[in-house]
Amino acid sequence: MPSATSKGRTPTEASAPAMTSKYATLSDLAKLRDQMRREAELEAERTRARRAQAAAQRAQQEHERDIFRNAVAGVKPIDAPPRALLRSEPPPPEARQRERDEEAALAQSLSDEIDLDLILDTDDQLAYRRAGVGTMVPRQLRRGRWTVQHQLDLHGHRVDEAREALASFLSECRQREIRCVRIIHGKGLGSFRRQPILKGKVMRWLVQRAEVLAFCQARPDDGGSGALLVLLAAR
Repeated sequence: MPSATSKGRTPTEASAPAMTSKYATLSDLAKLRDQMRREAELEAERTRARRAQAAAQRAQQEHERDIFRNAVAGVKPIDAPPRALLRSEPPPPEARQRERDEEAALAQSLSDEIDLDLILDTDDQLAYRRAGVGTMVPRQLRRGRWTVQHQLDLHGHRVDEAREALASFLSECRQREIRCVRIIHGKGLGSFRRQPILKGKVMRWLVQRAEVLAFCQARPDDGGSGALLVLLAAR
């Protein structure tokens, strides 16, 4: 009988597939070895770069520390204590209720019976100045020498409310060291007989306050006959 090798193939030809498969496997291993070698070299290169960068950063930091040491070489510590000394005692109490009571009492004591004709200049400005104040002060006040810093609007106030509001307002201005104010008393257009009820009363109350040095009727752009400009004494 013919053997298995007699079917058109020689023994050499029959063993060729096995040898080709072996060679292909060795070639793949060689490629894998080369690839692993290249990756190892790349990783080594990256490691060297990181170490070089870290060394450069340490060198830079050391250089900056040397610069700082040289800059503060002659500095000496301050002998003062490291913390600020705070006041331990509380601030003195303020008798606010007593001040309010005094203001209320003063407001009630302001008289409405003063004769304004005896104390006001009879020109169209209805000017007033306390004894010892220069004759030009009311005119300078009306011309705007002192800037208006605060104002009180008494529209809608009853007489008692207006008296108390004025006393409180003047006390506040004294505390805040305000020198020039505007007091709006209105022209009385909405009152009985269209008469300015508060206008005369406000002027009577003002002349009884020691801090009021002078006042005059406001200019038209500041309220005209419905307002007064008041100059207060400095504290």
